[in-house]
Amino acid sequence: MSEDLAKGFWESNAAWITAVLSVLIACLAAYVLDRALAHRGHKLAAAVSRGELTPETDTRLRFIRRLVYAIIIVIGVAIGLAQFEGINRLAASLLASGAIAAAILGFAARQTLANFVAGIMLAITQPLRVGDWVYVEDQYGVVDDIRLTYTFLRTLGGQQVVIPNEKLASGILVNDTLGEGMVGLDVHIWLPATVDAGRAVAVLREATGQTVTVAETSAEGVRLAVGGERCAPPERAEREAELRLRCLELLRSERLLAEPE
Repeated sequence: MSEDLAKGFWESNAAWITAVLSVLIACLAAYVLDRALAHRGHKLAAAVSRGELTPETDTRLRFIRRLVYAIIIVIGVAIGLAQFEGINRLAASLLASGAIAAAILGFAARQTLANFVAGIMLAITQPLRVGDWVYVEDQYGVVDDIRLTYTFLRTLGGQQVVIPNEKLASGILVNDTLGEGMVGLDVHIWLPATVDAGRAVAVLREATGQTVTVAETSAEGVRLAVGGERCAPPERAEREAELRLRCLELLRSERLLAEPE
């Protein structure tokens, strides 16, 4: 009797059981492989390079791990869905009208696909890497992670900024870490139009020993650009704030700027 019940239960629910097991096995396999790549991959890459894991290698390893993880999950879900005849018939009908299905799918997922393709390009060309200090539009911070569709940027204030990969691939990106890994300070000071700009430039140049130029003039005032010594990217914001404050104090001491009320 129990055997008949078990047989009947299996015949009634075989598709659901197989589908659930397929997805669970895929999730487990993806997790195990991801952990293996995370540990063994880093060790192997470090052994090959005979030193610390470089940002370039770390970025590519992270991307490969997530790509393999996503592929395994997709295969598992596809195997699970294939157990249902209704979905098979639906898939067959969609394949019969492949051009329409492709157009609908492409239109619905165009943003996700664009971010995914951009993620692949970022992993290959690497205009930014994990650990790099970058400017993205008005955001400045260190790259925490580069994922399949999004990149995570941690600002100096500790905020996590999530940026679509397509924006990084198609926009303007300033990377302070590439090259020598040192950046020069760049401070801008606005002066009223009535101030003697030439004297202000001379005062700041003599006191700071840095390059000082008139960057812009307008009816509202004059913008001075003050260049400072080079420093590591993480120190840039603090050093620029110090230089900016020092310039303001110098200009006020020379009565080129009014004291704050």
